[in-house]
This record gives sequence, structure tokens and C-alpha cells, in this order.
Amino acid sequence: MEKADVIVIGSGQGGVPLAVNLAREGKQAILFERRSLGGSCLNYGCYPSKAFLAAAHDAGVRRRAAGFGVDMRTEVNFQRLMEHVRSKIDSSYIKKALAKAGVRTIMAEASFTGERTVAGGGQEFHADTVVINTGNGPWLPPIPGLDNTPYLTYINFWEINKLPPRILIIGGGYIGVELGQGLAELGAQVHIIEKSDRIVAGEEPDLSEVLTKALAGSGVVFHLGRQAKQVSHDGNVFKLTLDNDEILEGEALLVVAGQQANTAALDCAASGVELTERGFVKVGDRLESSCPGVYAIGDVTGQPAFTHVSWEDFRRLMSILKGGGRRQMDRVLGYAFYTEPEAGRCGLTVEQARKQGLNARAVTLPLKRVARAWLSDRTNGFYRLVVENGSDRILGATLVGPRASDLVHVVIDLMEAGATWRDLEKSVHIHPAFAEGLPTLARLLQS
Repeated sequence: MEKADVIVIGSGQGGVPLAVNLAREGKQAILFERRSLGGSCLNYGCYPSKAFLAAAHDAGVRRRAAGFGVDMRTEVNFQRLMEHVRSKIDSSYIKKALAKAGVRTIMAEASFTGERTVAGGGQEFHADTVVINTGNGPWLPPIPGLDNTPYLTYINFWEINKLPPRILIIGGGYIGVELGQGLAELGAQVHIIEKSDRIVAGEEPDLSEVLTKALAGSGVVFHLGRQAKQVSHDGNVFKLTLDNDEILEGEALLVVAGQQANTAALDCAASGVELTERGFVKVGDRLESSCPGVYAIGDVTGQPAFTHVSWEDFRRLMSILKGGGRRQMDRVLGYAFYTEPEAGRCGLTVEQARKQGLNARAVTLPLKRVARAWLSDRTNGFYRLVVENGSDRILGATLVGPRASDLVHVVIDLMEAGATWRDLEKSVHIHPAFAEGLPTLARLLQS
């Protein structure tokens, strides 16, 4: 057994900068990675998916241009498109950064063999500080027949080179709706099967309504409130039987029904690290597990599975390890759906705020009242702001429309700065930008 200062398990967007920064400070840092450097974001999450969606949405825009009197011919070379997408998956810079900093990287699956003791690849280390950054992976629903078929998940989807004429998607969360719309815009016939009565069911109902309308306009067919009860594959075609006995067929099946923590192989109990019923690492407000000195960051803690959350956890933990006052939830959480239209979210919904005992109210501005949206015929959406009565502080926002993933940062920054809706109301935004609608939205609170 060798002694180290810190062991990091997993090379995601939190683990890599943590190991690099600690190594630069003179710490002996060991990093284990069982699959590919860079974690989910680089290899099968943000990078490939957003490269894919950029191409797909561009194809959709070209097809819709006829409504403006611009007729364009669009041909999709799916193999070239996917080659372009895969070209964005490059972890060489991470390998160089780790080596330059002096991080000892071991490409092997790691597991605990004792308290703060980790082994993998025939090597074993003990450290006073261990950080779990193993993320999560696809959860597969227990559908009879599924295991015997060549189904896709968001991990191996990026390996395909031929656009399926028909694709069945199990799961109407953000991964399902993003990829589903993208595939439809590229010319596939897409069916989304979702057990809830609406897609992205964890969001506000009218957000779901807007995205349902948008995806239907792209050609997506929905089967809401339905579950698959049987799957088969004859070598060419999938046959999916729903719980109402409806049978769907397609050349591909994408399963994106949920995610689960990547902790099964860690043997966390060997180090006294407690897990939740779903396998996530239990951590306190300062990211420490039930075993002193063992921390967890990112998706594996059960937080929202977003890269920027994991990266901010790295910054939090760097502060904590140095005695700083950072906490797990000390920043405004924002996230986005990269559909067309986009959705940008931050903070609390009015319902969430009221459940926390806050005296909250919300105002909503339909996108048809935003000049730029009306001029470009992109009025399917809305802006919503949630505020606290009395203090006037901004509690959250839901923006659904073009460039919402960028616009939501206006609200995030105001919330971080402790600004009120009155500060937004008196702002003068450029006409006719999409962002011009944000002060207009805030002015609705004056009535």
C-alpha cells in the first residue's frame, strides 16, 4: 500500500480540476478513472449532444424558412454529421493537464478496501482525503425483453452512423426531448413514450405545454401516461408493446428513462460511506460523507446532473479543504433545455417558494409581447419571474423561448448580487433584443 495526500475517484468536471489544483499546491494526488477522461459531459453528455443539436436545429430552421418566403433544399448526411459530433470528443487536453500538474492517473476501476483506502489496477493507496466524483449513468427500466435487444442509451447513441427511419424513445425528460426533437428535425420519425402525463414532468406545466407543441411541430409523436411492457427485436426492427396493448415499431430504440449513481463498484461500506436508497452518496452541507475525510461532489451526491454543478462543487471543496466557509447549496442553481425553443430555469418556482413558507408571487409575459420574438415568428414561449413580497428580492425565473439558455443568466446574476425586481425594472435593455422583454416582465409587478 502506498500513501498519498488525496485520492480522487472519477475524472469528471469536478474531479479533474480538483486533482490538478491540489497537485499544483504540492499535494500527492492520485486520480482513478475506469472509462474515459473527462466524465459524462465531454464523452457522451454536453459536448456531443450540443454539437448534434446545433446541426439538427440548423436543419429545422432551414426547413421552416419557407414560412418567410425562403425556399431552401436541405439534405442530411448523417454519417458526416456524426463524425463531426465525435470530433468534439477529445480528452487529450485533460491528459496533458493532469500530467503537467503531476497528478498520478490510473486508468482502472477503483473501490474502497478500507477506511480512506482505495485500490484499482493492481495498486492500493491510503489518503487522509478521498473525493468521490463518479457521476451517474443510465437507469434501465425493468421491461421484459429489453436486455436481449441492441437498445441505445445516451452513452452509445454517439456511435451510430445511420439515421434511423423510425426511432422509439423511452423517457420524456430533458435528454429524451432534446435528442427526440433533434432526430425529428433531421428527418427521423420519432415516438416518445413517457409514463407521466406530460414531458419534462418535473417542470412547470406550461413549460411542458410549450415544448410539447414545439416537438409536435417538429414531427414528434407522443405516448403520454404510457409505459412499455414488452420489447423485442427481430434483427432489424424493434417492436415495443405499451401497457394499453398498442404496438410501436422502429429501427432504433433509445432508453433515457432516468439515471442512477455510479457507486455499485465502489464498495463504499468498506470505508463507512453511507449511500441513499438510490445509491447516491450521503453528504452534509460541506460535501463530507459519513466517513470523515471522504467527500463526494457532483452527480453522485444526487444533485441535479449538470456539469456546472459539479464544477462549482470543485470550487466549494477547494474552499472547504482550506477551512473556508463554502456550502453545498450556496449558489443560485440555473440550468437549461437545449430544445427549440430553449428553456432556461433558475432559483425557485412560485409553488416551490410557497412550500418553503415564502410570501411569493409570480408574473408571466407571453413571448408574443416581446418585439423580437413577434418579428421573427418565434412566439411559442413565455418569460416568468418569481419574487418575494415585501423584500422585492428575486426568487427565480422560467424563460422559454429563443436563446433562453443565455437570457436566464441575467436573472442568475441579479440574484447572486442580491438585486430586486425593481433593479431589473429600471434597466434599459436594447430594442428589439429578446432580452428587452425582461424589464418589461418586471414592470408587470408594478400593477
